[in-house]
Amino acid sequence: MRIISGNIVNEGRVFEGRITIEGDSIVDVVETKDTTRSTDVFILPGVIDEHVHFREPGLTDKGDIESESRAAAAGGVTSFFDMPNTKPQTTTSDALRDKLALAARKSLINYACFIGATNDNAHELMAADTTLVPGIKLFMGASTGNMLVDDDKTLDDIFAMAAERGLPVVAHCEDSAMIARNTERIIKEHGREAGVEWHPVIRNEEVCLSSTRKAVALAEKHGTQLLVAHVSTGREIPLITLSRGNVKAETCVSYLTFCDKDYALLGGRIKCNPAIKSESDRLALRQALADGRIHCIATDHAPHLPADKQGGVFKAASGMPSVQFSLVMMLQLADEGWLSLPQVAELMCHHPAQLFGVEGRGFLRPGMKADITIVRHLDKPHTISDGEVLSKCGWTPYAGQQTRWQVEQTICNGTTVYSRDHGIDDTLQAARQITFNHAH
Repeated sequence: MRIISGNIVNEGRVFEGRITIEGDSIVDVVETKDTTRSTDVFILPGVIDEHVHFREPGLTDKGDIESESRAAAAGGVTSFFDMPNTKPQTTTSDALRDKLALAARKSLINYACFIGATNDNAHELMAADTTLVPGIKLFMGASTGNMLVDDDKTLDDIFAMAAERGLPVVAHCEDSAMIARNTERIIKEHGREAGVEWHPVIRNEEVCLSSTRKAVALAEKHGTQLLVAHVSTGREIPLITLSRGNVKAETCVSYLTFCDKDYALLGGRIKCNPAIKSESDRLALRQALADGRIHCIATDHAPHLPADKQGGVFKAASGMPSVQFSLVMMLQLADEGWLSLPQVAELMCHHPAQLFGVEGRGFLRPGMKADITIVRHLDKPHTISDGEVLSKCGWTPYAGQQTRWQVEQTICNGTTVYSRDHGIDDTLQAARQITFNHAH
């Protein structure tokens, strides 16, 4: 039995209390008044990052399940959902089984994997075990291989099938035809060596709005649970929130931190899809945190080697590693008044668990698994550096950012997998495969 004490952040409240852990589960959560306890220690449910690219199998020069789950643990993340655009792509039951087996051997924290939609794998989506997948990942914008789905009939069939099976659809919404036209124009006007600052022009607001509008219409037609992934514009928010309630918005820490002015200093480090956009978009997304119009915060963690991030808009790879610093950056936004500490827990823990029907995780309640993150509020700001990074790629776009928060401990299924004093402890196998009940 183990007891931890601090300021508990859970289900809309912050209160002094203690949590009793026995084995891999929480057995008691008690509110207390302890004047001897440190007031700068806060206890949250373990973060559920429902949108990561850990690169395994097939892209392990950039990252792998072991390295990226270690980085996640150091950031207070206890569960991740991996995206299907690996090699091979996770678009069949066999590929899903193989990736889950890899994660069982290599992950430090709890794991799950999306199954991806393609132009011709409807039979695989119909056969997928819904207790093992959080949902269907759908690329409605440019992607690799056969994972771009832009045929109207195929899209309609996917949304109908997902609704029938009770599976959420997580959609990357960008209009590939518009991207192609914008690309042609930028090449004509600025050449193939155009700088990264043209990325939000090629992948502009209209690119996102066009595709999001289509996805929302399909979700409303069929009653499908839709999560619009990595929302990057303020104008998408009304499209999502004016739906019937079955459509939700996810955004990422990167869109809340950076804007197009940062390309001048950071260049390819902040190139991602959808693109980091204007200062007004960043402001609109921050404002949407407080009033509940954004439902989930994820990272879209996508490590690339530093060499891959060099060059102009047509050469530098898109994607950035973020999983190690997402929680402290969100807590910093709370310090700055954009949202409350309970809202951080809602966006990063409660809501992902509820949306995807995660069994036994996402809250600090008796009977839940003991996935717990302990953070400390610092007297002085800490400046993030590349030297802290545990991801295999060895860098972070958040280097140079300041935060007054640090992760003290990450507890996964009752086992401390990370502590600030001792680092990663991977001597014990704490990770579990996440299971889902989509009837939730």
